[in-house]
Amino acid sequence: MMKKFLFLFLLVCSAGAAFAQSQPNVIDEVVWVVGDDAILLSDIENQRLYLQSEGQRFENDPYCYIPEQIAIQKLFLNQAKIDSIEANEASVIQQVDYWINSAVSSIGDVEKVEEYFGKKISQIKEERKSIIREQEIIKQVRSKLAGEIKLTPSEVRKYYNQLSQDSLPTIPTTVEVQIITLEPKIPLEEIDAIKARLREYTDDIHSGRRPFSTLARLYSEDPGSSMQGGEMGFMSKTSLVPEFANVAFNLTDPNRVSQIVQTEYGYHIIQLIEKRGDRINVRHLLLRPKVSEKELNEAMVKMDSLYNDIKAEKFTFEEAATYLSYDKDSKNNKGLMVNQDYESAHMGTPRFEMFELPQEMARVVNEMEVGDISKPFIMRTQKEQKEVIAIVKLKARTLQHKANISDDYQVLKSIVEESKREEMLHKWIQEKQRSTYIRISDGWQNCDFQYPGWVRK
Repeated sequence: MMKKFLFLFLLVCSAGAAFAQSQPNVIDEVVWVVGDDAILLSDIENQRLYLQSEGQRFENDPYCYIPEQIAIQKLFLNQAKIDSIEANEASVIQQVDYWINSAVSSIGDVEKVEEYFGKKISQIKEERKSIIREQEIIKQVRSKLAGEIKLTPSEVRKYYNQLSQDSLPTIPTTVEVQIITLEPKIPLEEIDAIKARLREYTDDIHSGRRPFSTLARLYSEDPGSSMQGGEMGFMSKTSLVPEFANVAFNLTDPNRVSQIVQTEYGYHIIQLIEKRGDRINVRHLLLRPKVSEKELNEAMVKMDSLYNDIKAEKFTFEEAATYLSYDKDSKNNKGLMVNQDYESAHMGTPRFEMFELPQEMARVVNEMEVGDISKPFIMRTQKEQKEVIAIVKLKARTLQHKANISDDYQVLKSIVEESKREEMLHKWIQEKQRSTYIRISDGWQNCDFQYPGWVRK
């Protein structure tokens, strides 16, 4: 529950500040102090006004609930300073761009977004970046504090046996899917054209005609960094794909641009910004080869032929997935997809809730019966964002049901782990309350706090 509260606050903070701009000025004062950080009346009022505008109902007094959640957030952020925990800037930038794009899609265009928030898009982005950076830092602090939770099967069974039938969690419908993909052939002419463009950009940068950052903003096809002039933020070698990392970490001159680098995402040029220990900050510009209608149609014909051969039992779906599929994550598993979403209760298993599948695949799978093999369809891969031709086989479908130990062990294990994690964090917050300087102004202390230790007797 505390995790949800913190996420909510981090999510709405910048929007709350924007909303408050249109409200009458609040006479500001410091109402809480947590360590070296002050919580202002305006901070609390901004949150209250925004949540109220969104139809949020408060079970408790908002002037008790809101400052406590901000205070908990500050405890985590203070611990991050002690432990020198920083956010992954590339991830922050990617999330900011995703949020901005979603806002533009929802509201209409950039001008309408600026009008809605009452500020320029550049200012909105900087505020959102600060919020998401804090969100990422808090996630890391929570993870480090809780550590790795190790459970035995008997502990999971004990938890399950203690629950009444009414208390058992409801498990949404999940599916297990096998996949075969075929990537349309990229013509050499398209690759040569992309390389020629990248060489032209490199010449522009080296001659001083245009800076790398301008070219990245104009032409890079990486939405996570293009708006930042191609800057990726400090990253370790292991957080980058090997082909990219090997070139980036060998750069020494910030005024020079790398040779063209090919990765699974496309073709890049890279420029060094700064090295700091075992981490590096670079700019990059990505171009992705385009698949023409002709190549898509040719790949569709090939996949259609493969589909017919499987239906004619010339070989099995599993054999085709193993020897012919382009999907490297599943081909060694007979085409069976594995859930790699760290936020999913099914992470590490072959089970997916429908919303966790790529949209194009979900639409197809939704109409299938167990054992069915789909006809070929076009989909975009989640990681590389490539257009591929796919056929899928629905291996299993488990309908929504009350959890049971035989079918839902992994989900129950995740629930117990999260419970233990929250218990440990609960204790940590109580200990941190005792060791942190906390001052709450008169008139703000008479609250039924989630953690009573804020007020010293």
